[in-house]
Amino acid sequence: MAQCGGVPAPPPAPEEAQGSGAAAGDPPPGAGESLEHDGLENMQEKKIIRKKKKRTKIRKGSQTPPDSMDYLMAEIPFASTDTGDEFGTTSTSEVCFKKRRKRTIRSKTEDDDQTKKKKQDQPNYFISLPITNPKITRGIQAVQDIVVQKDHRLSQAMVRCGSLHVTLLVMHLSSEEEVGTAVGALLESKDAVEELLQGKHLDLSFQGIDDFRNEVIFVKFAASDHTAALTEISETMKKIFQEKGILAGENRAFKPHLTFMKLSKSPRLRKQVRKIDPHLYENFKSHYFGDETLYRLDLCSMLKKKQPNGYYHCESSIMVGEKNGAEPDDAELVSLSKKLVENAVLKAVQQYLEETQNKNRQTDGSPVKTEEAANGNRNEK
Repeated sequence: MAQCGGVPAPPPAPEEAQGSGAAAGDPPPGAGESLEHDGLENMQEKKIIRKKKKRTKIRKGSQTPPDSMDYLMAEIPFASTDTGDEFGTTSTSEVCFKKRRKRTIRSKTEDDDQTKKKKQDQPNYFISLPITNPKITRGIQAVQDIVVQKDHRLSQAMVRCGSLHVTLLVMHLSSEEEVGTAVGALLESKDAVEELLQGKHLDLSFQGIDDFRNEVIFVKFAASDHTAALTEISETMKKIFQEKGILAGENRAFKPHLTFMKLSKSPRLRKQVRKIDPHLYENFKSHYFGDETLYRLDLCSMLKKKQPNGYYHCESSIMVGEKNGAEPDDAELVSLSKKLVENAVLKAVQQYLEETQNKNRQTDGSPVKTEEAANGNRNEK
């Protein structure tokens, strides 16, 4: 108890603090029991705290209760292992995605194959009825000149007079073997065409101008029974070619025409001119161009190099009906001229090889190098 004046009271004596009759250094009565009790309480408190911390971690990690299936599964060994990586399995969504991707790739591949097939099956040969009447070719040339004067861009769309023809049949021939088969079918069709003509002339009249979607301009056939006869000849030849295994003809109906202008001749022109204006040739829409007598049919290539006169490369020809007067056989002249040209080219190549070999011998004198040079020239050919 504090005294007046602020002076503190002296501390009690040790004997008084320990109590009367107690020896110095001895623990107070009941001290061991209290220590054991405090140790047990501390252990229990630590266990409780650990459990609380564990529960807190579980709650923070996932909200699943301890007795749920997910919680129990988490206690299983390798629960965190990716079974897809472990066993090579994939989820349903991933499998569906891969299947869908495969279908897309397969569909795209099939479309590409169909596109390639369509390109491969495009016609590359045709049966041609050549136009040889000068009156018809001069009339068409006059129309072409007038059109070009009005629109010079269309000069790229004009068909040369030497190429003028009427197409009776188109086909796709993918090999020289098929070309040979087509030649045989053409020769075989000669008798059938002669039978349809019955020894008469087939004079085809050309009058007026028409178009296909203003992209192809052609001279029309004048309405007559002869046009129907030409259609019958076309159908007969188509049947003979198909019996030989050649897919000839088109699905659309046969419409004979004489094309002299078309935009497809120049892809660059198609970008500049979408349609051909009919007013450019309106003065010739009813013009009579002349007659053409059917006496020859040719198997021609669309892709091979044309002849010097502008006509298509001709594989073979047949003569039908009767020719007027004692005119020379054009088919035989064409065949003969081809052979002469081929022989001249071969002779020129042989002469060039011989000269090269002689020069090599004079320079080196080595037969090996001379032979190699000759082989190299043949490869260049």
